[in-house]
Amino acid sequence: METNGVANHAKRSLFSDLDPDEDITQIESLCVTCGKNGITRILLTKIPFYKQVVLMSFECLECGYRNNEIQSAGKVEEKGVRITLSVEAPEDFNRQVVKSDYTSIKLPILDFEVPSQSQKGEVTTVEGIINRAIGGLIRDYEVRKPSDPETADKIKDFVDKLFLLKTLTRPFVLIIEDISGHSCVENPKAPKPDPNCHVVHFDRSKSEDHILGIYTKEEIGEPEGKDESLLPPLGESEEPLDLEAEVLRFPTNCPICGTPTTTNMKLTKIPYFKEVVIMATNCDSCGYRTNEIKSGAGMEPRGVKIEVTVSSREDFSRDLLKSETCSVLVPELELEAGPFVVGGKFTTVEGLLTDLKTGLERSVLTRDTLQAEVAEALSTLAKRLDKVLATEEAVTLVLDDPAGNSFVQSLTAPDPDPRLKITHYERSYDQNEDLGLNDMNTENYE
Repeated sequence: METNGVANHAKRSLFSDLDPDEDITQIESLCVTCGKNGITRILLTKIPFYKQVVLMSFECLECGYRNNEIQSAGKVEEKGVRITLSVEAPEDFNRQVVKSDYTSIKLPILDFEVPSQSQKGEVTTVEGIINRAIGGLIRDYEVRKPSDPETADKIKDFVDKLFLLKTLTRPFVLIIEDISGHSCVENPKAPKPDPNCHVVHFDRSKSEDHILGIYTKEEIGEPEGKDESLLPPLGESEEPLDLEAEVLRFPTNCPICGTPTTTNMKLTKIPYFKEVVIMATNCDSCGYRTNEIKSGAGMEPRGVKIEVTVSSREDFSRDLLKSETCSVLVPELELEAGPFVVGGKFTTVEGLLTDLKTGLERSVLTRDTLQAEVAEALSTLAKRLDKVLATEEAVTLVLDDPAGNSFVQSLTAPDPDPRLKITHYERSYDQNEDLGLNDMNTENYE
């Protein structure tokens, strides 16, 4: 086995920014076509605006067979993802698509579907998806034509329709559904919202969980009862914990480098709001730090939209709670960050804006994998956020949370704050679906 950059890996995060000259691992492996030995190249990297992945590419020099595959380096997501893309311009064919083994592809205009687990995961484009479908259909055409000409003609007619899609004589819709939640479609307008792409996260069924190898304790036959690992040591009483006074600690692994570390958790009450659970992780090995926050009082009956004017140092000091379901918008900068771009956290207005700026700068560092115009737009946006943080430019910070679990501190409470506007609204059907509420009785969420 030949490896490059092994020493460097030992000193930094396993999934570092892309550097092909140092980070590719080469392994001699068997070719499934001719039985000779070929080369598999493995690259661990990050995809901008997405996540950490493992890229694998195989090539056999004897018979010329090639294959590439992508696998997520993270755990299975809590929800599946359904991406609906409207293909309306030639540029849409160049959008990068990340799809896992569990992805199904649908073209409603042709009543065509590529089933889940029929193809390996890969990094491709919208045009690449259509080309792969065409290649699969015409592969055995010459063999099939003499024995079954009628079916061969039908296949040829359908392939012609697929070719016609590439001419874009009329717009069409492409639906990508992945029960593992690991698929995504590039947003060429990033960091602005993508008007042609709609993303919905859905709850998996029990059968879909089983496909992914997820089972409950009852299903795998584990005995019910108390987990002995959570029981107090012998001789100690089982007095109830005062969660508001105690800081609970439990072992976990760092999501960046995988080193065992500890997460601290505490229940606290935010004035004029509700109880929340704050979790903080600090990795001594790679320096990774994070804090997450979850509502301790359930989901609200309505969503909330919070608008705060940010123009002075006083505005930066406002306490801010952003839940995992909350999107962040800055209209003056045409900046929109979805709920998964910045996770749930308890911070300040300045802290949230700094997190957004840091995320943009990290994306620019992966310039080799970004289009030039996107990298330039991100750099410009990061510079404008610098001006906002220096109070040289006033903006409006908007938190839009369909779960109603986000909060911004009022500087004049309990009196009205003229620089803070809070609006409660009824959720849409798609927002309820994202929150997993469409199949539930939604009269009481708490």
